[in-house]
Amino acid sequence: MTIKPLIILPDPILRQASKPIERVDDELKRLADDMLETMYDAPGIGLAAIQIGVPRRMLVIDVSREGEDKQPQVFINPEILKSSDERSVYEEGCLSIPDYYAEVERPATITVKYLDRDGKELTAEADGLLATCLQHEIDHLNGVLFIDHISRLKREMVIKKFTKAAKSKAI
Repeated sequence: MTIKPLIILPDPILRQASKPIERVDDELKRLADDMLETMYDAPGIGLAAIQIGVPRRMLVIDVSREGEDKQPQVFINPEILKSSDERSVYEEGCLSIPDYYAEVERPATITVKYLDRDGKELTAEADGLLATCLQHEIDHLNGVLFIDHISRLKREMVIKKFTKAAKSKAI
């Protein structure tokens, strides 16, 4: 397994829509393993393939708490089938927008259809942190960032800060 470098805002790759995965093979499983290794190293609780520069519709999540056994999950071609009218608010962060957090309101529960690591089609009901994390990562697959769910003023300030930081690193 290999830890991959993370794509950081304002890199335009983060705004790309990811392409559906045609088949689950050993190469894709290796990518899933690399993504999990990268996510745990960061450390984070979710990672979309686009965040390591791979525009394919796959994400990994582990919302287990510290001290609990790891519970890695792989979602290939995830699709939200149903969202609740009830909303919940979580303070979100993102490995591609380091050290920035903001409260985001999303549907409290969702139903997701996806393929697992072995290519088996599954449907899952999610609520709480898992529902929030799934929606956050599925947004990534569509070129949407969590800062797109906050006020325009705050979003512009964050983008400006990261653009300035990227320019100073390029010098």
